[in-house]
Amino acid sequence: MEKRDKIIVVGGGFAGLQFARKLNGKIEKKVMVIDKANHHMFQPLFYQVACGRIEPSNISFPFRKIFQRSKNIQFRMTDVKEIIPSEHKIITEDATFHYDKLVIATGCKTNFFGNQKMESLAYGMKNTQEAISIRNHILLTFEKLIIKRKSSDDGNWNIVIVGSGPTGVELAGAFAEMKKDILPRDYPRMNFNDLDIILVSSTEKPLAVMSPESQENSEKYLKDLGVKFISDDRVIDYDGDKVFLKSGKIIPSNNVIWAAGVTGNLIAGLEETSVKNNRYIVDRYNKIKGFDDIFAIGDIAYMETPKYPNAHPQVANVAINQGKNLAQNFLKKSQKDWTEYEYIDHGSMATIGKHRAVVDLPKLKFQGLFAWYFWMFLHLMLILSVRNKIAIFFNWMWSYINKDSSLRLIILPNKKNKTEQ
Repeated sequence: MEKRDKIIVVGGGFAGLQFARKLNGKIEKKVMVIDKANHHMFQPLFYQVACGRIEPSNISFPFRKIFQRSKNIQFRMTDVKEIIPSEHKIITEDATFHYDKLVIATGCKTNFFGNQKMESLAYGMKNTQEAISIRNHILLTFEKLIIKRKSSDDGNWNIVIVGSGPTGVELAGAFAEMKKDILPRDYPRMNFNDLDIILVSSTEKPLAVMSPESQENSEKYLKDLGVKFISDDRVIDYDGDKVFLKSGKIIPSNNVIWAAGVTGNLIAGLEETSVKNNRYIVDRYNKIKGFDDIFAIGDIAYMETPKYPNAHPQVANVAINQGKNLAQNFLKKSQKDWTEYEYIDHGSMATIGKHRAVVDLPKLKFQGLFAWYFWMFLHLMLILSVRNKIAIFFNWMWSYINKDSSLRLIILPNKKNKTEQ
């Protein structure tokens, strides 16, 4: 009997999941997916969890459910600590696993640019737990303020979002609508006129990677919603109560969300010569520099091509298609038949509250109501299960009709032993 390839995939994000699904049912490949969470997360909608618009379970998909009927894919929930290439093994916090081929799809984490104080006090949003933490913290702030009424006008309740990419812009729009339509109903005795939603940007316009039309319209939409947009400025310090900007401005707030960049989730064990900009250097087949049996896909992969001399953008489309391409290459009999990865940019989009969105397609750009419907349709199609598609659609329609949702729950974990995460 022919020996089966033992393939270990570290990370179950867009890239890792697509890779594994492409190999599902291919008996000649024995695949193990390793992730420190037991579920895949649909990251583009994290901001809606943070704002209480949808349930975390609606954008979370258990790996064991996804591969429940698979005969060649296993899942292990653990954290990979080190790779030992010379012995073809990885060391996790619970066990050691050997591989024939290793695929690293660990994605990215929030980049605080070495600011330890900011990292400890501000909130990132790169996983479900962080999105829930933001929701808990914001709602707890209002619950405490209604008891300490004198604190509600000192500015500490301001919501400051650092970074004006799609995540920052979508968060700002969602919180602005929450301030307008929901908070006055929940807290009728509080005056929310003094609550500011502030978006701090290091660039002149929001959504700097999109077209000038999208930048102009997104700024207009933000201002229409009452968001204070601070451009060409940077956060240099934060003490938990005040945000200090490079321009000298000081913003009172204990609700700071950091959406100003990401950095790769590297694993110890590979040479520094294999790393650039905190991502693994790979060839056009996603093979890591210096190794024949270790690959990297998705946000963690640094692939230079003639079209993208500074590597591909760290977006879902790249991750999904790199995962698919590598899996298809693994199924070919010879590496001579492998196909190089070529990124085809299908465009980008962002939504800024209800009826407001911007869409940049390769040959078409549009904004407003139709863009908002387009954004909703596309994101619904990308959700994995039919049940979750229906649940999200129902929540969106209910929120659309009533300008409200019933998902503003404060759920804090109660740790009792070391096995609880």
